[in-house]
Amino acid sequence: MFVRTESFQEFIKFYPIVSGLIVIHLVLWLFIDIFQLSFAMQILREGIGNNYLVGQGEYWRLVTPIFLHGGFAHALFNSFSLVLFGPALEQMLGKTKFILMYLTAGIAGNLGTYFMAPDAFYQHLGASGSIFGIFGVYLFMVLYRKSLMGYANTQIIMVMLVLGLFMTFSRSGINIWAHLFGLIGGFAIAPPLLTKARPFSVWQNRSKFANREPKDIGFNPNRWNKRSNVTLKKYGKYLLWGVIIFLVLLAFM
Repeated sequence: MFVRTESFQEFIKFYPIVSGLIVIHLVLWLFIDIFQLSFAMQILREGIGNNYLVGQGEYWRLVTPIFLHGGFAHALFNSFSLVLFGPALEQMLGKTKFILMYLTAGIAGNLGTYFMAPDAFYQHLGASGSIFGIFGVYLFMVLYRKSLMGYANTQIIMVMLVLGLFMTFSRSGINIWAHLFGLIGGFAIAPPLLTKARPFSVWQNRSKFANREPKDIGFNPNRWNKRSNVTLKKYGKYLLWGVIIFLVLLAFM
């Protein structure tokens, strides 16, 4: 579920919303931080979350900070989180519901920041509220829809959630309210979104797209060879836990 066995082309084809969000993160980072293009700097000025300006009626600032980031590390970390945890949820919810969940959680995080941040001029940006919204949906599955997740995946989600909350409260410069209210927003909207959800299956993606493509008449001798996929899945689990351990160590640095 959280081990990526798709090729690059398959990833883009199977998960267009997650892929598009990652492109937006990185392109905006390039235009703002590297090229410093005038229109991109204008997007930053007009899009960054600002509690005072929201109070003055600039309500779009509850949405636009979701797509902006404060530097490469910030954009990379959130994009990497999307790569790991977004695809399964995009398949389970479908494109429209995934977008609705992502925006709802992000807006919930920004609303929480507006109402709870002690500084009336507090500024913020980043997709962290939406990322925590993804964890909020998974948390709902763990508690109320266990059939949608296996035991190993439940362990991974709970470890990452605990780690995420630990980093939220232990590191400086973190928008605590965006994380907490994003988590609550994802959890709150999960029940109606998961009504017809089915467990994640990468083979479901492949079979769906295979039916849309013309079938080859010729015989492919590697068609039934699953060894490479089994190997990738086997070692992918170790890679994922290696990433988790790295993040744990990073949290203590």
